[in-house]
Amino acid sequence: HVQLVESGGGSVQAGGSLRLSCVASGYTFRHACMAWFRQTAGKEREGVAYIDYDGDTTYRDPVKGRFTISQGNNRITIFLQMDSVKPEDTGMYYCAGTRFLLLSANRLRPSQYTYWGPGTQVTVS
Repeated sequence: HVQLVESGGGSVQAGGSLRLSCVASGYTFRHACMAWFRQTAGKEREGVAYIDYDGDTTYRDPVKGRFTISQGNNRITIFLQMDSVKPEDTGMYYCAGTRFLLLSANRLRPSQYTYWGPGTQVTVS
């Protein structure tokens, strides 16, 4: 049974930083891809950052240069370092995983992911 659990959300002032974590159980990162998504009320869930088991990453344009996705050495944890945050970064952040290697065009599409965490709220004011 696969479970993903996010943590690290909270309230932060614009220009500040947050570090989100996602821990997987029943699932290893050895042959898989993981990503961070976010969603605000009334909007569709959007991909923020992606990483695969080779360390290849993809970012949504508005977060490039500000956010960094990484994986832990234990291969069951990923992180999202959020720097220079803006009010538009506010939202519920979700960790997602898939056992399939994704084409570049599909990496930030929610429909490509099988496993999801419950989310952690990030509020930037």
